[in-house]
Amino acid sequence: MAKAGAGETLGRRGRNRALLARQGLLRRWSIGAAEAIERLVGMQSQSPTAPYVGLWSRLERFELEDLARLIRDRKAVRIALMRSTIHLVTARDCRALRPVLQGVQERLLLAGTPYGKQLAGLDLEAVVAAGRRLLVDQPRTVEEMGRLLQKQWPDRDAKALAYAMRNLAPLVQVPPRGLWGIGGLPLCSTVESWLRQPLGTDTAPEPMLLRYLAAFGPASVPDMQTWSGLTRLQPVVDALRPQLVTFSDEDGRELFDLPDAPRPGADVPAPPRFLPEYDNLLLSHAGREHVIADRHKPLVYGNFMPPVLLVDGLVRGRWKATQARGAAVLRIEMFEPLAKPETAAVTEEGERLLALVCEGAKSREVRIEAVA
Repeated sequence: MAKAGAGETLGRRGRNRALLARQGLLRRWSIGAAEAIERLVGMQSQSPTAPYVGLWSRLERFELEDLARLIRDRKAVRIALMRSTIHLVTARDCRALRPVLQGVQERLLLAGTPYGKQLAGLDLEAVVAAGRRLLVDQPRTVEEMGRLLQKQWPDRDAKALAYAMRNLAPLVQVPPRGLWGIGGLPLCSTVESWLRQPLGTDTAPEPMLLRYLAAFGPASVPDMQTWSGLTRLQPVVDALRPQLVTFSDEDGRELFDLPDAPRPGADVPAPPRFLPEYDNLLLSHAGREHVIADRHKPLVYGNFMPPVLLVDGLVRGRWKATQARGAAVLRIEMFEPLAKPETAAVTEEGERLLALVCEGAKSREVRIEAVA
């Protein structure tokens, strides 16, 4: 059985504060960017520059160059991992996590994308081998890789062939993709070519799940499956029970946690924090009531997940920063009104955010308005 804590109810607010503490969102961490990325078990990077804002919101000292340097020096990479979405991870975690999550990539390639039917009956090992040969000398765009592979399999869709490489090879997106302020199509290379080291061989999920709890707990088994994309984790978590404590949420669901992980209590103040689009804080639990009210979910979840603002630990608005002719504007759309002290705190934090994302602007303005 799990240790003491079984039967105790952990309310949404208490769970919220525990999550924020582990995310560096109650008090910013005094650590470097690489350590923070590992503490978070990677950062969603579907939007290439989102991790810059995510790190700034979590670290006492962070400059854009801190992350750009890690990417250029191949100490951090962008690769499909949890949920088969692009994540920024350290090189060490890339090699350790991808083998654990390889089954997710294969399953979602064949069953979770429109490419599964187009790849049916194909010798996928031959496709991967051919794709690897194309990447020996240089990184290539997805479009170029698909077009070259289609020369060998002319009856197959080029994009499907390229996606087979993405999920099976596996591939990393290399600079300049992921560098702040630099656009362009993503260039891909194999993990082995880019990092000059092979992937790990351990596919056991237990170490990764313990790290998930350290970053996102307390959490249920469905939460772990939502975050990772792995399935049938109940037996795995049951085997970990001697190392864990358990709670119940307000709806009676069992929550697991590490015994010594921070649970600071429901009354701890939570400062305003700006999060980037697709931040994992909002994507890593099956039930998300402890981070966003049900009535606000339609304003955030959809085809595009906007950057959001946390006030008192919950999503209370969304934001967008723009710069034109030297004037930077942060437009914040609030889902509900702010109290006067909250307005002052949000404005101060917003001005600091503008100094990061619109560096060099001659003027900066924070506009707070009701959502349309």
